[in-house]
Amino acid sequence: MIKLYNSLTRKKEDFTPIAPPKVNMYVCGMTVYDYCHIGHARSLVAFDMINRYLRFAGYDVNFVRNITDIDDKIIARANERGITIGELTTEFIDAMHEDCDALNVMAPDHEPRATDYIGGMIEMIETLIEKGLAYEAKNGDVYYRVRKFPEYGKLSNQNIDDLRSGERIAVDEHKEDPLDFVLWKRAKEGEPAWESPFGNGRPGWHIECSVMSKEKLGEHFDIHGGGMDLKFPHHECEIAQSEGCHDTPMANFWMHNGFINIDNEKMSKSLGNFFTIREILARYPAEVLRFFILNAHYRTHINYCDETIEQSENALKRFYTALNQVAIEDRDEALFDKAIAENHDYIVRFKEAMNDDFNTPLALSVMHEVAAQLNIHKDALHHAILKGLGNVLGILTEEPKKFLQGDQADLDFDIDALIIKRNEARANKDWAESDRIRDELKEKGIVLEDKDGQTTWRRI
Repeated sequence: MIKLYNSLTRKKEDFTPIAPPKVNMYVCGMTVYDYCHIGHARSLVAFDMINRYLRFAGYDVNFVRNITDIDDKIIARANERGITIGELTTEFIDAMHEDCDALNVMAPDHEPRATDYIGGMIEMIETLIEKGLAYEAKNGDVYYRVRKFPEYGKLSNQNIDDLRSGERIAVDEHKEDPLDFVLWKRAKEGEPAWESPFGNGRPGWHIECSVMSKEKLGEHFDIHGGGMDLKFPHHECEIAQSEGCHDTPMANFWMHNGFINIDNEKMSKSLGNFFTIREILARYPAEVLRFFILNAHYRTHINYCDETIEQSENALKRFYTALNQVAIEDRDEALFDKAIAENHDYIVRFKEAMNDDFNTPLALSVMHEVAAQLNIHKDALHHAILKGLGNVLGILTEEPKKFLQGDQADLDFDIDALIIKRNEARANKDWAESDRIRDELKEKGIVLEDKDGQTTWRRI
């Protein structure tokens, strides 16, 4: 039985899908006006891991991750660059997909774009108005009456009366109550707009996900996820809209991943510690970033700095070094399936860790034990188990020698030529020259390994 921490109830609960083995999961995706940053990478990898493990556990997952392709930031950025909104969003959707591919994030089963669901948003707003939960303001905007939904605040554990305007709630003289949030924005000159019964305009941010999740998964589904920063107000507003409209719970489980801090400070462009995924991948292999994210529990806040990312790189190298002890086995998949069927101890303990709210640090510690045994026995079974468990987490996908050697394009010296010179020195029993070449390569980050009369190399 998988146990999940439910942000709504603030406790771990047994996970029972509405219609097993089907699992319907919706995760809030990107607003595409710029390149994805490391915080986006955290959410992308965390919910990819959850998606992968649920499938490994035998569930038929229907995974939806949306794209917000219309909002204030998108309009402003397109105007700044003098291009159309479509040109801007296409550019950054393509870039997001490239980042996902680099991080080995599986494509969702559905990737709805907000602009394709405007009609559904208008229909939901009309229903909310009919039920007295929304109203048209004098400025042409449409707002949600928060106080008409008594459970507002249940996800973020806040009381309506404790929420004060001017802090996290936008103040607007056209609202009946400062807590009310916008469902439809009256069009401004030069902005894109759609026709509606409330006048030409465009949707507010929150209504998008209520409609796209309903269209793809129904009014009531299993899991809704996203970053912790979305819990309030975005997810709180989604609940008010969806449950107010449909009179049924929106999602049984709400899951939120933690933040990434940079050198123990919150990431911020003003602090100069803002990193896009691409900037990090220019310095480190993409799998190292994925491993770094998985090395912490998805709900915890984690700190990114050179030391922590390098620790992850070294740990990942230890896995690949162990795999490199054995030639790539065609029988890996069959042996892994056999180990699963026989409830091999390592498989059982890995599952126990992951079944406890996706405890990836504990799962990785089991994999370190497998790697240690592989280093000792150099056998096909441990190779298959390590490779198979890595695949469940979306890591250990490269050929070990290639990962350990890295990209040779940036090397300004010929390693193979130096190895030949060293072998000649050893043949001539010139141990001093042999040691000198080994030390020279080590200073350049290259380690030589002599085995069965052959010399191979890898990066430190």
